Amino acid sequence: MVLGDKMFQNKKIFILGFARSGYEAAKVLIDRGNTVVLNDGKMEEELNQQQLNELKEKGVEFVLGGHPDDLLDESFDYLIKNPGVPIDHKYVLKAKELGIPVINEVEMAYRLLPEDIMLIGITGTNGKTTTTTLIYEIIKASGKNVHLTGNIGYPLCSFLTKLRSNDIIVMEVSCQQLENLDTFKPHIAVMTNLSPAHIDFLKSYDNYKRVKAKIFKNQTKDDIAVLNIDNDDVLQVTKSITPKVKYFSSKSEINGCYIKDGSIYYYDEEVLSIAKIKVSGVHNYENIMAAIMVVKELGISNEIIQEVVYNFKGVEHRLEYVCDYQGRTFYNDSKATNNKSTQIALSAFNKPTILIMGGLDRKQDFTELTEYMKNVKMIVCYGENKNKIKTYAESIEIPVMTFDNLKEATVKGFELSKEGDVILLSPATASWDQYKCFEDRGEEYKKIVKEIANENKES
Repeated sequence: MVLGDKMFQNKKIFILGFARSGYEAAKVLIDRGNTVVLNDGKMEEELNQQQLNELKEKGVEFVLGGHPDDLLDESFDYLIKNPGVPIDHKYVLKAKELGIPVINEVEMAYRLLPEDIMLIGITGTNGKTTTTTLIYEIIKASGKNVHLTGNIGYPLCSFLTKLRSNDIIVMEVSCQQLENLDTFKPHIAVMTNLSPAHIDFLKSYDNYKRVKAKIFKNQTKDDIAVLNIDNDDVLQVTKSITPKVKYFSSKSEINGCYIKDGSIYYYDEEVLSIAKIKVSGVHNYENIMAAIMVVKELGISNEIIQEVVYNFKGVEHRLEYVCDYQGRTFYNDSKATNNKSTQIALSAFNKPTILIMGGLDRKQDFTELTEYMKNVKMIVCYGENKNKIKTYAESIEIPVMTFDNLKEATVKGFELSKEGDVILLSPATASWDQYKCFEDRGEEYKKIVKEIANENKES
C-alpha cells in the first residue's frame, strides 16, 4: 500500500516535543527518507531510553534540554508540534514568521491515510473518551476491522502500517490536536458538548470554541455531524457547517436519538433499556446516544449495541468505581480536569461526599461548582492551587483542609469520613503540578485507597 504518494519524503522536518506522538511521527518520517531533528526541553535521562536509542539508530538528530534560539531556521520544510506544546511557543511563532507550516502528528498521519479508510472523529469538552470507547467497542463487536486512536492514547501514526482496505478508524480528537489540523476531515464527526476549558492553552473560551469547531471545517454534504442539541454552545459553533447534521438529546423527544419512558430511542425505535445500563448519570446516557447515532450509520444492529452497552462499566479515571470499604465508597474521577467534569461527578451522587480537589493553578473560577455542592460535607485539597480552593470552600461555608499531596488528602478524607459516605477524587484541575498526566494521578489514588484498606484490615 502506497501511503500519501510522495508526501513527507526527502524533506527536512523539525519535531517539537517527544512523548508518544513525537516518537511515532519520527519513526514514520525517518523511514520515508526525511531528515528529522527532534527537540525537547527535557534532558536525555528524563526520556524513554529505549525509544530514544531506537530513533538515534535510525538517524534522528536530537537536541534536548532546551530550545536554542538558532535551532529552527528556514531550511526546514515542516514543524510538527506535540499537541501539549503551547501555541505561543517561540519555535511555533518563528516557524510562522518563516512561512514554515506548523502541523501535528495527527495532521501528518491523516495526509498519509489510504483513501478507502473511514474516519470517525469525536471531540467535545467532556465525554470524549467514553463516547470514543463505546463507538469502537460496538463496531469491533460487529466484526468490522476497526482501530482506536488519537487523544485516547494511541497516536494515529502508529497505525499507518497496520491499515487494510476499508478499515475504520475511531479517533478521540482534543482541542490541542485540532489547533494544528489543516486538511483533516472525518466522515463522521461528533461533538459531545462544550463548556469553558483549556483557557490557559487557547487563551479564551471563544478561541477554544473556534478550535473545537474545526473538526467540521473540511466536511462536505456527504459527511455527517452528530451533535448534542441540548448544548447551546454546540449549536452556536455549528450553525453554518456543511455536513448532514444528526442530533441526540437527553431532555426531549427529537428527530434523532432521545430518552423516553426509561429507554433510549433512535428515530422512534427503542434501542436500550436504561435500567440495564451499568454506568449511571445523564452524561453517560448522552455519551451512549452519541455512540448509537454513529454506529447506526454503519448498519449495526440493536442486539450488538445492547451486548456492548449493557456490559460497559465505564472508562478508567472517569467516575471509576474503586472499592467499598467500611461502608465508604471510593471513586476515581482523575479525568475531571475542569469545573464541568466535576459538576458531572457531583451530580451523580445523592450521598454525603468528601471531595478531593487540587492540582495545577489554571486561574479558574470555582464558583461554577457551588450549585453542585449540596451533598459535599468536606473538601480536602492539595497541590498548587490548594489555597485558592480553601478560600473558595470557606466562602460557601464547606469545611476544608489543605495538604501537600494526594496521599495526605486521601488518608485524611478517609479518617474524617463516616459509613455511607462517598470519597470522590474529582480534582476540577489539571494534574501537571505533581503528575505527568491525569492517568498517573488516578493510578496513585487507587493505590492509596488500596493501601488504606489493607492497613486497616491488618490493624
